[in-house]
Amino acid sequence: MAQSIQHDNQKYTYADYLTWPEDERWELIDGEPYCMSPGPMTQHQRISMSLGAQIWNFLEGKSCQVFSAPFDVRFAEPDAQNENVQTVVQPDITVVCDSKKLDERGCKGAPDFIIEIISPSSVQRDLIKKRELYQRYGVREYWVVHPGDRILSVYLFDVPTQKFGAPDLLDMRGKRAVATLPGLEIDLDKVMAEPKGGE
Repeated sequence: MAQSIQHDNQKYTYADYLTWPEDERWELIDGEPYCMSPGPMTQHQRISMSLGAQIWNFLEGKSCQVFSAPFDVRFAEPDAQNENVQTVVQPDITVVCDSKKLDERGCKGAPDFIIEIISPSSVQRDLIKKRELYQRYGVREYWVVHPGDRILSVYLFDVPTQKFGAPDLLDMRGKRAVATLPGLEIDLDKVMAEPKGGE
């Protein structure tokens, strides 16, 4: 935790979150604050930009919208007051198809599709806490990109069981269809491509 906010057994809310320093990035999960890295690594940024661009180009003229971090996603019951929300996260890539979930502060409710790009400091949070969170609120599709291992984990929400199925583990190469956005195939070779050196 940063020194500016004391970490004790207190549960924090979105109202608290809005008072925290703007130059610090935080996430709240069930009232517990997590300080995020000051800035993503260069490879993380390249991967995020490529994923976001491919999704953006596909969604042009369609009702779904894609957002890149920092973009607040508030998870709560539909009738919960904003100030009482105890979970606010900033996924690397967020796709929302229900415009009623969007407001000037981000998204309130479950997005349709989320992508997280893990870093050494976020592995446990992305693979355990966030997966459980996204499952609990019914995110339809969750991708986790492992840049170091060049692996993609894909979780699809199963409505009858109200849980994610077993992850589909893929090498980051070739193309992968996005189940929640029929017709979209992500070019994973392009996502992982290294920039060409200068002359």
